[in-house]
Amino acid sequence: MEHGVLERQLQIDASPEVVFEVVSQPEHLRHWWPDEVTLDPTPGGTGELVFGDRVHVAGFTVVDVDPPRRFSFRWVSPEGEVAAEGNSLQVTFELEPSGGGTLLRFSETGWREKGWEAAVLEEQFLDHERGWDIFLPRLQTYAPAVAGRVR
Repeated sequence: MEHGVLERQLQIDASPEVVFEVVSQPEHLRHWWPDEVTLDPTPGGTGELVFGDRVHVAGFTVVDVDPPRRFSFRWVSPEGEVAAEGNSLQVTFELEPSGGGTLLRFSETGWREKGWEAAVLEEQFLDHERGWDIFLPRLQTYAPAVAGRVR
């Protein structure tokens, strides 16, 4: 199995403007993904994702902010290093209007650039795949509630 790009597509019953806010603002992120988040949502801005009672803390760096079309960041860098090209994974949310809502194209790239051994790469890829398969449906449910459209 090739572990180069993790991708998902979701149809979300909310406008791209609402979905953009939900994927880029701390007050919304903590409702569907991490337990806590600090974030400077500007290119080059840094932040911290906290899962559990600080069981797992991940730093990240914002790469691209193009409201309401694209938001991306880098994370999973070596401890003590700022997430940058070559030492981290890049998560990208691309949004486009679709049928009164938004088509969200999600990707997580940079797997090969991490330099992990094959077994570690596979373990990490599958762990992230399982995680996003839990969290992205939460986003798909949360965004319409923010938009005032309860399913």
